[in-house]
Amino acid sequence: MASATAPTAGEFLPQLDVDGPAPQSRVTVFFRLILLIPQWFVLIFVSIAAFFVQVIGWFAALFMGRLPDWAAEFLTGYLSWWTRVSAYGTLLVDQYPPFAMRAPDYTVRIEVRPGPLNRLAVFFRFILLIPAAILSALLSYGWQVAGFVIWLFVLINGSMPQALFEATAAVQRYAMRYNAYVMLLTSAYPKGPFGDQDSPQAAQPRASATRPLLVSSNGRTLLIVFIVLGVVGYLAQTSLQLNR
Repeated sequence: MASATAPTAGEFLPQLDVDGPAPQSRVTVFFRLILLIPQWFVLIFVSIAAFFVQVIGWFAALFMGRLPDWAAEFLTGYLSWWTRVSAYGTLLVDQYPPFAMRAPDYTVRIEVRPGPLNRLAVFFRFILLIPAAILSALLSYGWQVAGFVIWLFVLINGSMPQALFEATAAVQRYAMRYNAYVMLLTSAYPKGPFGDQDSPQAAQPRASATRPLLVSSNGRTLLIVFIVLGVVGYLAQTSLQLNR
């Protein structure tokens, strides 16, 4: 029997496609958090539905060895929507995300291929995901700690520098892969937090600016900074809570 996290033949790693860094409206950058409020409001209710679908899907996958088609379709749509909103919030793109489960023409797209699942990996999914959960949380939290500086830079510059685009895309892609693994949309354990330059995908023709995701040395440095900021931010927050 294959190990719970070992890659298997034909295993597909979820992919993130984002059009390259482009000029952004300083007005929409300035009001980005306000513009996101309607999206967050709607996604709260979609997230509640997704939670129950995920619970049902987990039990079904234990018996069937895969997600039911209806659950896979709903969760894929939800993950796609969440990824679009997250990419917009982290200033990867300037185009406002549509209120839709499917948006094939939007500048941010994901590709997942739900398929057979290892029942043992399904049963122990929430134990297996702990390392990926920690890394994803540190990357995301670190980006948020640096978020004001990033927002200010994009606001003044009118666009996101290439290295910052690469690092932010890497954070978003890893979060998407982590969530796809949690939702049982893939059997592939989250990989590639620092890009694809050291993987076989690097030699493939580019389908988008993030596929394959080639992160420069400056971009990788930023990712390390995000992780460090995530650790420092978490420790500072924990210390404040303990001292209350």
